[in-house]
Amino acid sequence: MGKQANRYLLVDPWAVVEEGFHPDRSQVSEAIFSLGNEFMGVRGNFEEGYSGEKLQGSYFNGVFEEGSISHPNAWKGMATRRFFMVNAVNWLYTRLRVDGETLDLATSAVTDFVRRLDIRTGTLTREFVWQTASGKSLKVTFTRFVSMATPQLGCQRVTCEALNFTGTVEVDTGLDFSILHEEALHRCVWETVRASEDNGVYAILAQTEQSRHRVFSSFHLNIDPAVALTRVNDEKYIGARFALPITPGAVASFEKIVVNTTEKKTGAAHDDVWARGQALAAQYAGGSFDAYWATHRVYWQQVWDKLDVTIEGDAENQQGVRFCIFQLHQTYHGQDPSLNVGAKGLTGESYEGATFWDTEAYCLPFYLFNNPQAAKSLLLYRYNTMPQALERAVEQDCRGACYPFTTIDGREGCGVWQHGNLEVHVSAAVAYGIWHYMHICDDKDFLYREGIEMLLQISRYFASRGGWNQRTREYGIYGVMGPDEFHMMVDNNCYTNVMVQKLLNHTLATMAEMRLQAPDALAAVITKVALDAAEPEEWARMAEKMHVPFDPQTGIYEQHDGFFDLPHVDVQALTEFPIYDHWAYDRIFRYDMLKQPDVLLLLFFYSQQYSLEAKRVNYEYYEPRCSHESSLSPAIHAILAAEIGKFDDAYHYSSYATRLDLDDYNLNTSKGLHTTSLAAAWMDIVYGYGGMRSDGEVLTFKPAMPQHWASFSFRILYRGAILKVSVSHTAVTLTVVEGAPVEVEVFGTRYTADTAGISVPMPAERIAQLGVPA
Repeated sequence: MGKQANRYLLVDPWAVVEEGFHPDRSQVSEAIFSLGNEFMGVRGNFEEGYSGEKLQGSYFNGVFEEGSISHPNAWKGMATRRFFMVNAVNWLYTRLRVDGETLDLATSAVTDFVRRLDIRTGTLTREFVWQTASGKSLKVTFTRFVSMATPQLGCQRVTCEALNFTGTVEVDTGLDFSILHEEALHRCVWETVRASEDNGVYAILAQTEQSRHRVFSSFHLNIDPAVALTRVNDEKYIGARFALPITPGAVASFEKIVVNTTEKKTGAAHDDVWARGQALAAQYAGGSFDAYWATHRVYWQQVWDKLDVTIEGDAENQQGVRFCIFQLHQTYHGQDPSLNVGAKGLTGESYEGATFWDTEAYCLPFYLFNNPQAAKSLLLYRYNTMPQALERAVEQDCRGACYPFTTIDGREGCGVWQHGNLEVHVSAAVAYGIWHYMHICDDKDFLYREGIEMLLQISRYFASRGGWNQRTREYGIYGVMGPDEFHMMVDNNCYTNVMVQKLLNHTLATMAEMRLQAPDALAAVITKVALDAAEPEEWARMAEKMHVPFDPQTGIYEQHDGFFDLPHVDVQALTEFPIYDHWAYDRIFRYDMLKQPDVLLLLFFYSQQYSLEAKRVNYEYYEPRCSHESSLSPAIHAILAAEIGKFDDAYHYSSYATRLDLDDYNLNTSKGLHTTSLAAAWMDIVYGYGGMRSDGEVLTFKPAMPQHWASFSFRILYRGAILKVSVSHTAVTLTVVEGAPVEVEVFGTRYTADTAGISVPMPAERIAQLGVPA
C-alpha cells in the first residue's frame, strides 16, 4: 500500500505504553491516549501545560459552533451553513511550580517518563521525575479517567513525592475556557456567562458565540484540610491556588472531581442551566477518586469479561484489536439517541466532529453484536433528525428524506458541494442500517414505528432522485459520487444502485408484512407521510428495472457506467501519499484508481447473494486499483481476502487496520483517531478470520487462521445470548456462555450451539499458510 508503520509505543496486550517522552510524536500521543465516554472526551494532553507542539483538546458530543460557508459561486442546493465540534473547557488544567520554576516538559529536565493507557480499566497514568534547575528531584504522577458509569464525571489525581528535599509545590488547578479551537478558527469561541466558588465547589458557565451552546463545568478538591486554598479567576478561568507541602519518603496528593454538563437549547435561561449544573455538582461533591474509579472499573470489567477478543501468538494484533474495542466503547454506548459517532470520535478536530455514512456501514455491526441498545440509539438519531433530512431533499429538488453527507445536528454541513450534493448513498446506508438491525435484533416495535417511516421517506427520495434511461428503459441514479470518492458526477454507481434496489424491496416487504401483522400501524404511517397508493407500485417497478453495471463475460461488476473505459494508472507504483496533497484535484477523477472499494463492499454486505467465484474475480480486478486513501478500505479487503483464500493479503490488510492509529500508518493520527475504521478492524477479526456473515437466515461461520497464530476467539451478543467462537488450527468451537441456545451454520452445516458447545473440525484448506510475517 506504500504506507509504513511508525511505531514508537510498546506492545502490550492490555495497555498502550510510551517509555521516554517522544516530543516529535506529541500530537499523535495526544490522540492515542484520549479518554472519553460518549458524552465527553479529552485528548491525552499534559495537565500541567506544554509549550511544545500540541492540540489541547476537550470535547462534548453534539456541542458545536457554527458559521456560514462562503462559496465563490453559491448555487441552489449547496450547503450554506458549516459547523464543528468546538474545543471546550480544559477541566484538567493544572500548573506546578518549585522555587519559581514552572513544570513544562518542553523545557524542564525530566527522567523516567512513562505514560500508560490501561485498556482493561480505562485509566491514563503518566509519571516522571522532574529535575529542577535548583537541583531538586520531584517524582510527579498524574492519573485520570472519564467515568463510563456517570457520563458527566471526570476525575484527576496528582501526586508529588520529593526525592531529595523538603519544601512545597505551588499548584494552580482549575477550569479554563480560554482554549483555542485550532482546526477551524485558531481562536477561542467561548464567552463566560457566570463563575463562582461556594463551599469548595468551583463552577463556571460559558457559551459559544454563534450557536449559543453552553457548557457548565465544576470541580471540588479532595486535599489535606490543612492546605489553604485561594480562589483565582479571570475572564474565562476559575480555579484554586495552594502550596502542597512535601517531605522525602512521603507522597503528597490532591484529587480533582469534575462535573460537566451541557445545554444545547438556546431557549433555556442561563439561571436554569446554572441551577441544574450546581445541583449536579452538589450531588457528586462528597465523592472520592477511588469511589468513582471503582464504579468506572466495573463497567470495563463487564465489557472484557463478556465481549473480549483474544489472539494467541500475535501480540501486535492482540493489542491493536483491544485498542479498537476500547475506543469504540468510549466513543459511544447508546446512552443518548440525540448523539452519534463522529469520524474522529471525541479525539480531535479533524472532520469537525461530524457523522458520516460509515456510522451505519461500519460502526453499526460492532454495536449490533456488542451493545444492541447502542445500535438502536444510532438509528433513533437518524429518526430524530428526519425533519432535517426532509428539508434537505427539498433543497435538492427532491421529495422524501435526503440524509446529509456530513452532520452533527441533522442538517447538511459539507462545504464541498460534490460530496454534500452527490454522495446520495448516505440515505441508502441509513436504510441498510435499519435492515441489518432488524435482521439481527428483530425489533418489531422499532420497525413498525420509526423504521417504516424512515424507509418510506428514503424510498420516496430515491424515487425522485433517480431516472429512467431513454434507450434501455432501466432505472438508475444519475450524477452521483459513490463512497469511492475518486469519481465525481458519474452515472449508475454500482454500489449506490444496488443499495437503492435493496432499499426499495425491503420497504415493500415491510409494508406487506405490516398489512398482516400491524395494519393499524401501517395505516397510521401512510397517513402521516401522505403516501400515495401509486408510489409503492412505482418503487416495485424501479427495483425490478434497476440498472446494475455488470460484465457477464468476466463476472465483474462495473464501478459505474464507463469505468471500464477509463485510462489505467499503476496504483502499486505510486509513492505520492496522500494523493490529495500531490495531485491536481481534477486529475484524481480521470483514472480507474479507487479510494475505497465500492463494489467489494456490496459483496460483503450481501454476502449470501454472491458466489465465491464472483467475490474472487471482483477482488482480483479491484484490489490492484485501490489506493487505500480511505482508512475504511483495508478492512473490507481483509475480510474478502480471507474468504477467498488470499491469506497473505488478509493478514497484511487486517494488521494495517488493527494498528492504523497505534502505528500512524496514514501519518494523520495526530488529528484524531479513525473511529469508524476502528470498528472495521473489529470486523476484520469477526467477519474476516472468524468468517462470520450476518445477512443470511442464521449466522454463518467459515473461519480461517494465520499459521503463526496459536488460536483466537471472540464473543458476540446475539438474540440475547453471549456466543463465544474459538478457533484453533484443528477445530472451531461455538459455545453459548450466557443465554438460550442459538442456531448457527459452520462450514455449510446447521448446528444448535448451547452451553455444552459444539466443535467442528477445521477443513485443511481453511488453514492459512502465512508463516510469521517479517
